[in-house]
Amino acid sequence: MRYSFRLAEVVGHMPDPRKRPGTIKAICDYTGLDRHQVAALLKNEVKYIPLDALSKLCAYLIERGYAKAHELPGRLFGVEPEHFWELIARRRRLELCLGVRRGNANDTLDDAWVVAADSVLLGELLNGATTLGGTAEHQTHHRDDQDEQQPAATRPHPEYLHQSLVWSPGEASLDACHEMARRIYQDFSDAAGDKALVCLGSNKSNPVVETLIASSFGCEPFTSQDNIATASKRSCPFFLRYRDNDPQFLSCFGGLKLARNQASTKPGIYYEKPDGGWGCCEWDEDKHDAAFVVYIHRESQGRLEMALGGFSGRATRLLARLLARRGDEFWPPVYADEGVQIGAFVVKFSLPIHAVEDQGLTRGEPHAEETIVRLDPAVIARRMQQPEAVEA
Repeated sequence: MRYSFRLAEVVGHMPDPRKRPGTIKAICDYTGLDRHQVAALLKNEVKYIPLDALSKLCAYLIERGYAKAHELPGRLFGVEPEHFWELIARRRRLELCLGVRRGNANDTLDDAWVVAADSVLLGELLNGATTLGGTAEHQTHHRDDQDEQQPAATRPHPEYLHQSLVWSPGEASLDACHEMARRIYQDFSDAAGDKALVCLGSNKSNPVVETLIASSFGCEPFTSQDNIATASKRSCPFFLRYRDNDPQFLSCFGGLKLARNQASTKPGIYYEKPDGGWGCCEWDEDKHDAAFVVYIHRESQGRLEMALGGFSGRATRLLARLLARRGDEFWPPVYADEGVQIGAFVVKFSLPIHAVEDQGLTRGEPHAEETIVRLDPAVIARRMQQPEAVEA
C-alpha cells in the first residue's frame, strides 16, 4: 500500500497557473520552506517529508482555515490506487454524467431517456466501483467476547454519488448543449475535496466528453481540427472519424479528416503511433467496432476525470462486458509525470461474420474478440509538454 501527499487537494491548488495565483509563495512565506520543495509537495513528488516541515504545513493550514487541527496530519495523506477499479472506488465523491434524449421537443430532463447501451455501461461502472470489479473479499474476524463475525476492514467506495444529465447533441440547440456541458464541467471543477467525474458515451452522445477531453489536452472544445496542417499537430492523440451518415458535430477530436491533406476514409477510432503514423480501429457494420477509455488522474489533488464509450451502441455494450471481465487491463496508466497520470486506450472489437449492428438486448449481446491498444507514453508526453509558468 502506497500513500500520496494531498497538500494540493487541501489548499485547492490547480495545475493551471491562471487558477493558482500566489499559492506557492504564500506557503513559502509562512513556513520558510524552499519554493522547489513546496512545488514538489503540491505535485506529490517527494519521497519523504521531515517532521519539522510537516508541522509548519499543518500550522499554515490551520491558520489559513484550510483544515481543522483534529484533521491533521491525516487529511494530508491518501492511499494511492493500485488497479483500475480502485482508481474510481477511492474517490470520495463520484459524479456520473450521461447524455440523454427526449421523445418530443417539450420534454424536460425529468422526461428524458437514456440509450440502452449507455445504461448497460453505467451498470457495469457502478458494479465495478462498489465491488472493485468483483474482486473485493469479505474478510472477517471473530470478536473475543462472542461468537460473531464482523468485517475486518471496509473496502473503499465513494461516499457521495451524483448523476448529471446533459442533452445529447441534436436534442437541443448546439448553444444549449455547449452551455450545459460547460456548466457541468465547471461545477465539478469548482467542487472541493476528493472527487471523480466519469462521462459515459462518445462526443456524439455526451457533450461533456468533448469539454473534458479539450480541457485535458489544452484545446478548444466544439472546434474542428480537420483542417489542421498535419495530423501530428492534433491536440488529441486519438480521433473519432464519423460515419458519413452520422451527425457532423464540430469536435476537437472528431470529424471526417485527420488533417487538411490527410484523409481518413474508414470510420472508427484512430490513434497516433510512436512513429507519427496513425493506427485505426475501424467500424464495420458486420466485422469491426471500436471503443475508448481515457482518464486523467491527479492524485495530489484527489481529482479523477474519465471518459469512456463506444463508437456505436454495439461497441458501448461490448465495452461494458469487457470492463466486467478485464477491467484491470486498463491499468496502469500509460503516462505519469508532473503529478498527473493518464490512461489512454483504444479497443478493437472483431465480430463474428454474422454479427448484426442492431441486435437487441433481449436477443443476447453480440460477441467479439477484443484487442486493447495502449497509446504510447511518448505520444501523450509530447502533448503534455508546456512552457514552464512562473508563479508570482
